[in-house]
Amino acid sequence: MSAIAGVKAEVIPKRPAVLKQIRKNWDLYVLILPVIAFFIIFEYVPMYGVQIAFKNFIATKGIWDSPWVGFNHFERFFKSFYFWRLLKNTLGIGLYQLLVGFPVPIILALLINEVRSKKFSRFIQTITYAPHFLSTVVMVGIIFIFLSPQTGLLNNVIVWLGGEPVSFMTEPAWFKSIYVLSGVWQQMGWSSIIYLAALTGIDPQLHEAARVDGASRWQRVWHINLPGIMPTITILLILNMGSLLSVGFEKVFLMQNSLNMAASDIISTHVYHKGIIDGQYSYSAAVGLFNSVVNFILLVLVNRIARKVNGTSLW
Repeated sequence: MSAIAGVKAEVIPKRPAVLKQIRKNWDLYVLILPVIAFFIIFEYVPMYGVQIAFKNFIATKGIWDSPWVGFNHFERFFKSFYFWRLLKNTLGIGLYQLLVGFPVPIILALLINEVRSKKFSRFIQTITYAPHFLSTVVMVGIIFIFLSPQTGLLNNVIVWLGGEPVSFMTEPAWFKSIYVLSGVWQQMGWSSIIYLAALTGIDPQLHEAARVDGASRWQRVWHINLPGIMPTITILLILNMGSLLSVGFEKVFLMQNSLNMAASDIISTHVYHKGIIDGQYSYSAAVGLFNSVVNFILLVLVNRIARKVNGTSLW
């Protein structure tokens, strides 16, 4: 009888561990259900319409009945006069933003973490966080006022020093710097929050042991704090690389004018002009799909490199 019971126990399949965990933590899964539904409804279901990038979309026929044209729209984009300018401007702004904007929140978090006075630390955090809550329209308005050739503060200083006023917003050479540096000023405080949270997870005993060994504050920051937040830095770097070509549309569009178009015309504004204004829906969908595919490839490559270098990756 015992042998038969043992055989029956082996035959009866065990409940999968995943289902067991879901049943155990069902309330947490119910809590996250609206988020999952949001992404399914608004992110994945609309991907059905991506097929118009390979069709000559006709509104009266709809997406499904519009005729297929294959890669014609992609070929048109690659052979167009604007292709290299769009790619150069988008990559230029994206890399500039990554090289300048990515390290600044890390440095700010490390500096705030070393401030001994809690009141002064909170004051600095409030000052640096505040610009994040400005809308894009307000932010661009401040930029125009600050850099105005007639009444702008910066041009008033230039004139006071004996120079000539500079029309910053109409000269293509200044566009990328204005876009990136104003974005760094607006987002550095908010972006530093995640690094400050990571710094709180570092074991204080490491600092105590380093002080006993005679390590200076700079040495403790370099050898304890920075390595302690390196996994967080790596994950955020991967995510930033995955959105390298996804330069924000609103701010660029609001700062854009006919005089700085040589430096401000990027892929997202090109999609807007061709798709919304000119009504070339299939062509603009092809351009947007190209942008997304390049971002996806960059994300996968950087994630693989990060996993091989230090073992930290998204998957």
